[in-house]
Amino acid sequence: MTIQLRPRHPEKARKADSAIPRKPHWIRRKKVESAEYYETRRLMRDHNLATVCEEAACPNIGECWSKRHATMMIMGEVCTRGCSFCNVATGRPDALDAFEPGRVAVAVKKLGLRHVVITSVDRDDLADGGAAHIAQTIRAVRHQNQGTTVEVLTPDFLGKGNAADIVFEAAPDVFNHNLETVPHLYPTVRPGARYYTSLRLLHDAKRANPEIFTKSGLMVGLGETLNDVKQVMDDLRAAQVDFLTVGQYLQPTAKHHPIDRFWSPEEFAQLERIARSKGFLHVSATPLTRSSFHADEDFAALKQARQQALANRA
Repeated sequence: MTIQLRPRHPEKARKADSAIPRKPHWIRRKKVESAEYYETRRLMRDHNLATVCEEAACPNIGECWSKRHATMMIMGEVCTRGCSFCNVATGRPDALDAFEPGRVAVAVKKLGLRHVVITSVDRDDLADGGAAHIAQTIRAVRHQNQGTTVEVLTPDFLGKGNAADIVFEAAPDVFNHNLETVPHLYPTVRPGARYYTSLRLLHDAKRANPEIFTKSGLMVGLGETLNDVKQVMDDLRAAQVDFLTVGQYLQPTAKHHPIDRFWSPEEFAQLERIARSKGFLHVSATPLTRSSFHADEDFAALKQARQQALANRA
């Protein structure tokens, strides 16, 4: 008997294929598989934890895992959204695992992380969008890892009322929610999301607790212009966002959103200069920048930048 496996992206099955262009030399990464890499992978398997590093096919996985830095993806491996850029599987998720927060906390301790990034799939099937589960994970990590700082990359909680307040009350050190792209591309890139809902979420996080660092990320290469990106920067600063990441979109399969173009390293350097001039405390803009790439170093830079800004006002 032949077992028919469920397609990873059923919502994309009827889409026409688009050619995946060859990556320029500044995008290609050498494969890194050290003893630490395999140890990190084994630890994730032993604790039955998913990582966005694997599920989203991150190009930086070799470097990060060799440093024992893994970004854990909670609430399952199946997302209820069908964003055209994303490689995470879509469909109907399983019930939440009540023991998952504890397993995340143990894994953080075994990895020896001083700063951890925890992300999740979208869970539109849950009344609170998974906010309580995220908050429980933050508290569990802190309970078992004194001194470890916690960064969360959350869904938008669209249509879930004040659910995000549950996450804010858990007081993560960094609250991240990615805008991903510019407003006019939302219907094709993030059809289940709303640009101004995401902006408001980021602003709400800052208003709920001004001590929380807020962070958001963009991809370029989807069909946006430089002026489009500048406008998003202005919108994020109006929402008091502290930290901006910008990276090159890489097309996972022929069914995903096609790459419009590759932005050059010089253009990324220009984006960083523009973003810093607009007042972000910290900016990471390179072709291979991803939300959690070098997150521990970026958090240290964020703290230093805030201290410097406060000193300048004194």
